[in-house]
Amino acid sequence: MITNYTENNYLVLIGNIVSDKIFSHEIYGESFYLFNLEVPRLSGNEDIIPITISERLIANFDLSIGKKVVVEGQFRSYNSYQNEKNRLVLTVFAKDIIEYKEDLEEQKEKISNEVVLNGYICKKPIYRQTPFGREIADILLAVNRAYNKSDYIPCIAWGRNARFCENMEVGTEVKIVGRVQSRTYEKKFDDGRVEQRVAYEVSIGSLEVINKKEDESDDSKAEAI
Repeated sequence: MITNYTENNYLVLIGNIVSDKIFSHEIYGESFYLFNLEVPRLSGNEDIIPITISERLIANFDLSIGKKVVVEGQFRSYNSYQNEKNRLVLTVFAKDIIEYKEDLEEQKEKISNEVVLNGYICKKPIYRQTPFGREIADILLAVNRAYNKSDYIPCIAWGRNARFCENMEVGTEVKIVGRVQSRTYEKKFDDGRVEQRVAYEVSIGSLEVINKKEDESDDSKAEAI
């Protein structure tokens, strides 16, 4: 079966560049760089999202701080080994970048922060309630990528979606539409040190369970939540 990885993992962000690019890594002679994109929320706050981009996309592109751009790509993860510990690192892998111009109608219609993921629940969802009674469920989604790789994306569901996810089985295939968000937290160490860190996750707007029929020749069907 041929898998369309763009449909499995597609993202669009519109925001302002808020950092200079720095070198990230090189693969087969192709260099990749990192910069931060500030994406506004409807609440008036902002998410600061790390963007990984190839030198080939920015060879003739101005990445000056303050420039407003449209980034299309995928939300990806990789493992970072530090101090003999494994840490999941998340970044937006840019497939395309263009300057945002308000006079372009097609750009006006773009949602400023949307990610679509089709993957599998790979860890038992964790359901909880806040002190104010708000229902939340933490989900870890495995999204297939080319060359037999997978991205592991933390997602968070709210309200009735959270209640539904509480009893979701590992291996369930789902389609999620949401937004990438950043969240600061404090990491406390055994020696008393406290370190400020930033976590990235997908805040789920809609969730769909993909119910595949036993006969593989039949089309799969989805149940909207």
